[in-house]
Amino acid sequence: MANILVVDDELGIRDLLSEILNDEGHNVELAENAAQARAARGRTRPDLVLLDIWMPDTDGVTLLKEWSTTGLLTMPVIMMSGHATIDTAVEATKIGAQSFLEKPITLQKLLKAVESGLARNGGRKPMPTQAMSPADLTVEAAMTGGQNLPPVVEMGPQARQLFELDKPLRDARDEFEKSYFEFHLAKEGGSMTRVAEKTGLERTHLYRKLKQLGVDLSRGKRSAG
Repeated sequence: MANILVVDDELGIRDLLSEILNDEGHNVELAENAAQARAARGRTRPDLVLLDIWMPDTDGVTLLKEWSTTGLLTMPVIMMSGHATIDTAVEATKIGAQSFLEKPITLQKLLKAVESGLARNGGRKPMPTQAMSPADLTVEAAMTGGQNLPPVVEMGPQARQLFELDKPLRDARDEFEKSYFEFHLAKEGGSMTRVAEKTGLERTHLYRKLKQLGVDLSRGKRSAG
């Protein structure tokens, strides 16, 4: 488990990265601009920083250079951008950035970059969660590593009879999709990566889908505690 600072002016990006990294067992601090990043850097001493390049007040490259010249660049920094040029990426690397992630950031590249950064910094790896059998898993448990939560009922050949068909198509579809993902989470032992592969979704898209379906992730975290 490591302390990771995510600096990005886009709320959606901050929330998404926070969810993924928390799910991997890390503590995450969020900042939406350079001023908040400076404060967080001094307060939490992060093991790694994910830093957006284009921000409204001070851009990420300028902040990186500031940390470098003042002796504060003591942690790996991974730059992020959807519009940066190769020259910008090269400049950031010369200043001291460890790597560069182009948006939209895929799960595989994110986790690989974070793992590489923490390994270089001597950071700790995520703590393993207790193994759970498929019958013990709910969506919340699979997302958060919760324990002893209500079991998921697997869908059999007559699963369609469990759904009320006398309702708007969108409502019926959402109901089916929630059960569909619960089924696959149970079948794959709670592995978000395997569920994403099985269902043909990027893991980042899977997170969004589960939130869209109204899954209460905070309830799972409270149960785990």
